[in-house]
Amino acid sequence: MSFQFERIALIGIGLIGSSLSHVIRKNRIARTITGYARSESTRRKAVELKLVDAVSGTAADAVKDADLVILCSPVGTYGVLAQEISATLKPGAILTDVGSVKAAVVRDVQPHVPQGVHFIPGHPIAGTEQSGPESGFAELFINRWCILTPLPEADATAVEKLAGFWKACGSNVELMTPEHHDLVLAITSHLPHLIAYNIVSTAADLEEVTDSEVIKYSAGGFRDFTRIAASDPTMWRDVFLNNKDAVLEMLGRFSEDLSALQRAIRWGDGDMLFNIFSRSREIRRNIIAAGQDTAAPDFGRSTPKPQ
Repeated sequence: MSFQFERIALIGIGLIGSSLSHVIRKNRIARTITGYARSESTRRKAVELKLVDAVSGTAADAVKDADLVILCSPVGTYGVLAQEISATLKPGAILTDVGSVKAAVVRDVQPHVPQGVHFIPGHPIAGTEQSGPESGFAELFINRWCILTPLPEADATAVEKLAGFWKACGSNVELMTPEHHDLVLAITSHLPHLIAYNIVSTAADLEEVTDSEVIKYSAGGFRDFTRIAASDPTMWRDVFLNNKDAVLEMLGRFSEDLSALQRAIRWGDGDMLFNIFSRSREIRRNIIAAGQDTAAPDFGRSTPKPQ
């Protein structure tokens, strides 16, 4: 079996980077994996877990001779990293990323991409609340969507090759503009995380006056919010700072709809509440039908994910 790529460089070896390493090895997508991590402890753990064949303390060294370079660190680091690796990127290489925002990535990375390197932003819509090199697993991307946002001048062959990479990882691939991606993800991912962080923060304040009852009697709804709010704070800080226009637009819509619910409760408008709840239930059923989740009950006691 031939490899799709001779050498892949993972710039960042957290949940996504380590999961990519597992699936690249499992499905024999590349002959060699190199990696970069800022901290020595992460580099040591990446070697110990055999996530990489070689690891470097500088991103510039890690990308040498790589056919595919994937930025897997928080999006706020991309500009500096792109500048650092610019001189050592291999002509003809594909440079991509896994960030949850895209317009800001184009803004920060594109100016540093040398002639002859194919820059194709990407975003695998997959993840868990875990982080670090130990958190990755090969099945993370199976039946999940990966959105690619190639610029108008992107090389069609390179785009097709990158799409083939994500399909080999188990993903479905969709193309869209960076701006449209950011708007879609603002409502499907970014706003839910913001709400989760806010609810848990409010509960933490209440915890001080309820004699620990908020945590002691956490029902499924609050427990699910705490799972989302356990996500990497650095990553999500960077997401909101770099997609603020789309998030603020969606937050405005959400605030208006929340006010409407508030009025319905105050005035006893049961029909409105029932209609909204019924429509929301149908959306949940559609998500399950699309294979993006399962209807199986999960009470916070899932079996450990495969390694």
